[in-house]
Amino acid sequence: MIGVCIPAHDEEDLIGRCLDSVFCAAAHADLQGETVAVVVVLDSCQDATESAVRRWPAIPLPIAARNVGKARALGSEYLLLLGARWLAFTDADTTVSPSWLADQLALQADVVCGTVAVPDWSAHGAHAGAAQRHFESTYMDRDGHRHVHGANLGISAWHYRNVGGFEARRCGEDQDLVDRLAASGARIAWSARPRVMTSGRAYSRVADGFAGALRKGWTVAREPQPQSQLLPQPLALPQTPAEDPMRPAALTGAMAQGAPVSSLRVPAIG
Repeated sequence: MIGVCIPAHDEEDLIGRCLDSVFCAAAHADLQGETVAVVVVLDSCQDATESAVRRWPAIPLPIAARNVGKARALGSEYLLLLGARWLAFTDADTTVSPSWLADQLALQADVVCGTVAVPDWSAHGAHAGAAQRHFESTYMDRDGHRHVHGANLGISAWHYRNVGGFEARRCGEDQDLVDRLAASGARIAWSARPRVMTSGRAYSRVADGFAGALRKGWTVAREPQPQSQLLPQPLALPQTPAEDPMRPAALTGAMAQGAPVSSLRVPAIG
């Protein structure tokens, strides 16, 4: 079984498109009918995100943490209890390609770190052009990149368990996990093959998240650069280890408070 974990906090406007794309990917012929379970972790949602999720055969998992690392960890634990052999991660403001899951598995790696595309920069207003130019000039959307995105990540269940999974970090939980996976000797595919498109929002739930990275183009566009910075610079990649080449009838109140999923009775699927 393949598990997909999606954390969400007040994403009523975007979660439908996300789930539409995920269930399309779950039906890809190359998966040969393998079951795909999708968990949406509803973290402190005050809007209609849960109602939107219930239109799909997904598992809504309400928690009250306001912590994306904890949300990903609880969703992952639930999927592992269901029997997932592979964990795929994306975000509620992201859409994945029809072959997203198939492409992750086809790479035959322990971990797949994929890239992201930003199709709409309008949220940046007058800074849209500058933000887009800066992103496109500094981002490596190709194989061999070293980007880590929770919006496009896949990990084998064994390796996820081996390093202890996500930590309860409000930001950087994805990078921290991949760093530990790399240190453990897991084989990581740094690939642009699994495709996703993510929101170009200028402000997000955390100060140092992806939106903050996109806003860097605002400042860069205003600041004069030394002549040396205008010349092509060699790209230095970080060193990597040598080995690197589906909803229960109700959830308990304890879960809503973030208690371990292991205390719940897991329903049979099928």
